[in-house]
Amino acid sequence: MRLLLVHPSALMYSEIFLRLEPLGLERVAGAARDAGHDVRIVDLQVTGTRELAREFASFRPDALGVSLNYLANIPEALGLARAAKHIRPDCFVFFGGHSVSFVAEDVIEQSEGAVDAVVRGEGEPAVVALLEAVRDGGVDCVPGIVTATGRGPQPGMLHSIDGPVPARDLMRHRRKYFIGELDPCASIEFTRGCPWDCSFCSAWTFYGRSYRKASPEAAGAEMASIREPNVFIVDDVAFIRPEHGHSIAAELERRKIRKRYYLETRSDVLLRNEEVFQRWARLGLRYMFLGMEAIDAEGLDLYRKRVSPDENFRALEAARRLGINVAINLIVDPAWDEERFRVVRDFALAVPEIVHLTVMTPYPGTEIWHTESRRLTTRDYRLFDIQHAVVPTHLPLDVFYRELVRTQEVINRKHLGLGTAMGALRVLGTNLAHGQTNFARMLWKFNRVYNPSRQLADHQKPVRYELPLPQHHQIGDRRELYVHTRPAGRHEAGPAR
Repeated sequence: MRLLLVHPSALMYSEIFLRLEPLGLERVAGAARDAGHDVRIVDLQVTGTRELAREFASFRPDALGVSLNYLANIPEALGLARAAKHIRPDCFVFFGGHSVSFVAEDVIEQSEGAVDAVVRGEGEPAVVALLEAVRDGGVDCVPGIVTATGRGPQPGMLHSIDGPVPARDLMRHRRKYFIGELDPCASIEFTRGCPWDCSFCSAWTFYGRSYRKASPEAAGAEMASIREPNVFIVDDVAFIRPEHGHSIAAELERRKIRKRYYLETRSDVLLRNEEVFQRWARLGLRYMFLGMEAIDAEGLDLYRKRVSPDENFRALEAARRLGINVAINLIVDPAWDEERFRVVRDFALAVPEIVHLTVMTPYPGTEIWHTESRRLTTRDYRLFDIQHAVVPTHLPLDVFYRELVRTQEVINRKHLGLGTAMGALRVLGTNLAHGQTNFARMLWKFNRVYNPSRQLADHQKPVRYELPLPQHHQIGDRRELYVHTRPAGRHEAGPAR
């Protein structure tokens, strides 16, 4: 069968800081191609809808799959589905991905027949069975499937994440992917899942608290196949198991692979496994994203981070010793007042690290989606992008956005002002010498993208598609939130309880 896979356009924060290759979609493409299907990918992060229209017309796909890892992309995807069905009514249209897994039935209903199915859970084990069922019949029996008639069997789960190999060769604009100054940048996955249970996150509910590791041999072979000089390790928390981090490092050393790396981890993991990160720093680890989330114990308890402020600050010191540049994430509580924003600005100016702000957002699949007592002020999918407030703010909304952007501007000037201009220019010159303009474009887009008037105006746009109303109730057995059910004895348990 002819399968066209589509990644939606970039979200607000992705317009500036990063644009990552759609690794999950590449893996789904790899699985389908290994089974003999003809597959193509269009990534609307890096190209326009005209290219998608041309591809759709020339390729004439039997099936169209849209990746929906972000709620904010759902209205766009529904528009694509309607357009596809208008042109080719017999094309089987399906959605898959992290976020849509939690609202599958609602999206099917909202599509009014434009979406034939939603795949809940991991796409790699589902796509081949789905395409076979589209051809031969029996779609309702595919594991993880949701159609207008209801849910099929429970989603399947990969036993090993060593495969399928991502179909990176299908991406026509690989040089468009970057994260910060790592331009261009590929992505790779060493582990899948997160054993912690933070209240604001849906990674643990999606994977059922499971945690799987790629073999060092598979990780090394995949890294050797990547042409880009920079690689983002997409693991939710990198190097939880120190022996695994050391094993992959040894494989890369054996293969004499040298690249620059960016990863995400937790403060307690860095402190516990500092030797692993030291080894990776020698291999080329240059950047690290630390989800501190809050600078005080009260905030950390609210989000159930299971880490202390002291651990967070000691982790920053450890990263500095290792020569690793850190980007800190802090969650902006809509209950903040002007004084709280000022405290955060002072903190951001006092530390050498980059500080990034995201707005607290109750997503379907998170525990706070079910337990949040405050009513949502909007159910517009497009505003669920961690840059808009979707619950009541203590400050008037226009003042909240003014303070949010003011804080972000202070942080931006700190890292791109006169004091750091020479360093930025050196990086910029190197990138431009290699024909890379992503980082350069990022430097000049901040004020256009982060604009309180724009953010406020987003709330006034006509709304066609809305999130389902949340069910406010206390969670008893947290396994009720899981998309995947973890087979006993097959996957590692995590440290959180």
